[in-house]
Amino acid sequence: MLGFFPTGDSNCQRRSRRRFLVEIGSLAPLGLSLPMALRARAARGAAASGDIACILVWCRGGVSHHDTFDPKPKAPAAVRGEFGVTSTAVPGIQFSDQIPKLAQALPRYTLLRGLNPQNASHGVADALMLSGHKFNATLTFPCYGSVVAKELGPKTVMPPFVQIGTQVDRSFSGGLAGILGLEYNAFELPGDPNNKNFKVRDVSPYGGMKLDRIDRRRHALETLDRFQRDVEKRPDALAAMDSYYESAFSMITSQSTQAAFDLSQEDDKMRDRYGRTTFGQSCLLARRLIQAGVRFVTVTSGGWDTHQNNFAALKRLLPPVDQGFPALLEDLEEQGMLDSTLVVWLTDFGRTPKINSASGRDHWATASMAVFAGAGVPGGQVVGATDDEGAKPVAGEYFPKDVAATIYRKLGIPLDTIHHAPDGRPVLLCEGTPIPELFG
Repeated sequence: MLGFFPTGDSNCQRRSRRRFLVEIGSLAPLGLSLPMALRARAARGAAASGDIACILVWCRGGVSHHDTFDPKPKAPAAVRGEFGVTSTAVPGIQFSDQIPKLAQALPRYTLLRGLNPQNASHGVADALMLSGHKFNATLTFPCYGSVVAKELGPKTVMPPFVQIGTQVDRSFSGGLAGILGLEYNAFELPGDPNNKNFKVRDVSPYGGMKLDRIDRRRHALETLDRFQRDVEKRPDALAAMDSYYESAFSMITSQSTQAAFDLSQEDDKMRDRYGRTTFGQSCLLARRLIQAGVRFVTVTSGGWDTHQNNFAALKRLLPPVDQGFPALLEDLEEQGMLDSTLVVWLTDFGRTPKINSASGRDHWATASMAVFAGAGVPGGQVVGATDDEGAKPVAGEYFPKDVAATIYRKLGIPLDTIHHAPDGRPVLLCEGTPIPELFG
């Protein structure tokens, strides 16, 4: 064995190179190494200087539009359901009485009631709604965050694309970089930000290791790489790897990185304002990450597939969102960040107009909703409408590809951008049309 780690130093014993990297907490979060996630920086050079960041809230399972943003109080009970309605801050617009704070926050966002999701299947929905492309078995279209990571790159030592939570169904490769390559996948945070012991392992030194020990191991890695360069005769590849590990070390040892993930640095009143829930604290963490230079943050929330006991489930699921989402918009505005941060709320699809025998609502492919705020999106609007049963759009109908076009246009990424599949075929970024009502 090569003796790069002095045997007499109890703090730096002999380790394999792989074990060495595991110990500093930089390898293999969910199958993706941090150096790989940062590869784009070395390959592309200086990052593009886009000004608009994005927070995307993904509610996995299919939120019932009838029981939230598009109630039908005059419909028969089998459609109307158990909830009443509440007036919003915009005269003439009503929401479900289960989301009173969202109702009063409407002046800060636009509601899209005319969204046709064109799909009612889990997994496929994650692929479609998070990319704007219909599922294609022959290639995986990249999700929004991955496109941003590739086209705009990192602004700081922070990864350009971060996902909070694991509530994305990847059975059809939803939420992934797809044809762009693994290096553009999200830096994923699987823990619960509301847990007092929440820690981001991949930016924290292993076992409380001090920075001087990391620095010693860094020099050891450089020595080992030089040895491999001589033995394997792969100078170009190894030089590239050096830059990836340099980025990983920079992220791990950066005080600003540590601070961005540390919610304990927030005032207790601010944390209470978002709600001491997984959703609320995830939204607060998203704001902190955007402040620290992350370009695209996906906040995930699960449990919205309410085939049974829809109304009981929503009484549990909706309060954290009703508190956390308006708090996010209000906080971004107070921080002077709302004009430079696009906020989007999406879900799989809508749910059936008629309540089933299990007091639930099933999947529905032709009507859903979305929310947009910030980055110049006019507040206080409701775009589109569904019929009397909430079954299909009858005005202002838009599609997932149009949502994609809107996001990319807001973020300054040309819609005619061409990527290439592994076999070389060109793939157009987006075939949709930006939703004009969202541009003022």
